Amino acid sequence: MHPDTCLAQIGNIREEKTGAISTPIYLSTTYRHPRLGESTGFDYTRTKNPTRQTLEDAIAKLEGGVRGFAYGSGMAAIAVVLGLFGQGDHLLVSHDLYGGTYRLLEQILPRQGITTTFVDTRDLQAVTAEVQANTKAIFIETPTNPTMRITDLKGVIGWAREQGLLTIVDNTFMTPYLQRPLVLGADIVVHSATKYLGGHNDVLAGLAVAREEEVAERIYFLQNSIGATLGPQDAWLLMRGMKTLALRMDRHQENAMVLAKWLAGHPLVKTVYFPGLENHAGRDVHIGQADGYGGMLSFEVVSEELVEPLLRHLNLIAFAESLGGVESLITYPARQTHFDVPEDVRNELGVTSSLLRLSVGIEHYEDLIEDLAQAFAACEREWAEAKGSLV
Repeated sequence: MHPDTCLAQIGNIREEKTGAISTPIYLSTTYRHPRLGESTGFDYTRTKNPTRQTLEDAIAKLEGGVRGFAYGSGMAAIAVVLGLFGQGDHLLVSHDLYGGTYRLLEQILPRQGITTTFVDTRDLQAVTAEVQANTKAIFIETPTNPTMRITDLKGVIGWAREQGLLTIVDNTFMTPYLQRPLVLGADIVVHSATKYLGGHNDVLAGLAVAREEEVAERIYFLQNSIGATLGPQDAWLLMRGMKTLALRMDRHQENAMVLAKWLAGHPLVKTVYFPGLENHAGRDVHIGQADGYGGMLSFEVVSEELVEPLLRHLNLIAFAESLGGVESLITYPARQTHFDVPEDVRNELGVTSSLLRLSVGIEHYEDLIEDLAQAFAACEREWAEAKGSLV
């Protein structure tokens, strides 16, 4: 079936006893055994829950994997997947990625004897140069957060397979509606489902999907042993959000394209990062592996001194962390999502003190442009009153 249909039908025709269209929320933590040695398939909710099972089956189908796993947050999903590795293992990781993942890799995993080399995964020669005898996997974001760098998934996955490495892809920005790394050969996909999959800024969740059963069994062991599972109420909320993912993503990326072009023509904007722009590095590669550009963009203003007044004067677009909801949100990565990344590393990656990340919502694009325009105009007035002409 088309992804639109799979999304709309999540959980439908599952509850045979009552015929409920909406998946029931099974709040029970334990389940009665028919008799000694027999089970209904559900024993204890950490191990398996009917509501969570419906969600996990849905994301596995959408991503093209054999098994899905739901967690209490996106970082929980990543942490559990990285639990596949241990003392003495080495990982290769996209050098421009979400700050929370960077913090996990730099401050927590080293205590477990796991080392990481950050590398530009756009450059396969650079990746090859960093392989060690103990390298076990490569972890990729594409597009990256927040500078939207594009990695050739087919190329890196093929190379990793030759090396005997697992390939893990964070697919949060694209979602399985626009990009399916497992279909391209990746071994594991992870999501911060709080973002586009949930879509309404009202549920915290993470998902992982394995392409093959052997890896799925290892992840399931960790999920059950660690217990960072998603509760049934949140699983139900996430499924409800996912039912409209196709509609929302179409509007997100339609709006993002309009705003990216508008920002690219504004005199107070130095650079715009959006895969849909013709001058975006990696655009052709992205087109070859994804079905759209998504709703995320970042832009750099001409001076750091513009950041505070711009954020202060926005009325419709909210200055807030997170992304992927129906409401447009703007974030200051250097102070928020990427604060734990050392400043020199941030600057090298383009996450400068003048960079802003915009999660474009589903509002009417004219209202979003009007809000940005009036905020920039207010910045110009303040600057002129204080220092003279900015442009």
